[in-house]
Amino acid sequence: MTPQKMHLPGILVRYEPAPGIDPSPVVFDSPHSGYDYPGDFDHAVPRDVLRRAEDAFVDDLYEGAPDLGAGFLKALFPRAYIDPNRHEDEIDSDMLSEPWPRPVRASEKSEMGLGLIRRLIKGRVHIYDRPLTVTEIMARIESYHRPYYAELENMLESRVSGFGAVWHVNCHSMRTTGRKGGKSIPRDDFVLGDREGESCDPAFTEFVAECLRNMGYSVQINHPFKGAELIERFGRPLEGRHSLQIEVNRGLYMDEDRIEKHAGFGQLKGDIDQLIGDICKFAKAQVRVP
Repeated sequence: MTPQKMHLPGILVRYEPAPGIDPSPVVFDSPHSGYDYPGDFDHAVPRDVLRRAEDAFVDDLYEGAPDLGAGFLKALFPRAYIDPNRHEDEIDSDMLSEPWPRPVRASEKSEMGLGLIRRLIKGRVHIYDRPLTVTEIMARIESYHRPYYAELENMLESRVSGFGAVWHVNCHSMRTTGRKGGKSIPRDDFVLGDREGESCDPAFTEFVAECLRNMGYSVQINHPFKGAELIERFGRPLEGRHSLQIEVNRGLYMDEDRIEKHAGFGQLKGDIDQLIGDICKFAKAQVRVP
């Protein structure tokens, strides 16, 4: 069956289970896999360099969610243009031509040039050759950032209304290696982040970790990624709203240099389909299904 689709061109696509598919109180979202680059981006670096910021193909990995009873939302715009996983006041003041009109939300990421609007790519390469104005940043917030949040909130609220609770899985990818003390450190296959148990019931985190480990994957929890703005905003486990961030190692499914899928994509996609199905069963077992 074809999933029900709602499309805002250049901004997002929302998929819901087709009629006849047993729905579940689960929503997946991919905020960083978009590659529809807006015409007013006006970046100074080549497009292939900017693409390093994408969670490339993560939307393809999770696109089976509606067929298994879950909702799925993906951003079409690129993370380098505006990041849906940052607070709208997480501003890097060094890139502005004028003061930000509201209190700036300081963060380690914005200090690194990785705030709401990225200043840097590949560590030290400047994305722009000019300062940005408040007007153009606010236009990005109003036209891209806020619509993404509004649509995701609608999807979550509809599950709470129908089931009394919701399980939200925020989907990302990570580089094969990290760096610490100037050394390259290999990463695990998956990292799950629940902000140390603040964004979802730890039992849900452990359930997802066990599913992945049973498939043969290595899993870390809250290290080195605990989760960011989206799960902080929507995860309120005491209210039955559970948000979990999941990072998958890009080396499992793609060539990081060429930004191309490799032969491992099919196996990983099949395993993620199984994981989606298991999560839907887990969630439905926690609620009274209408």
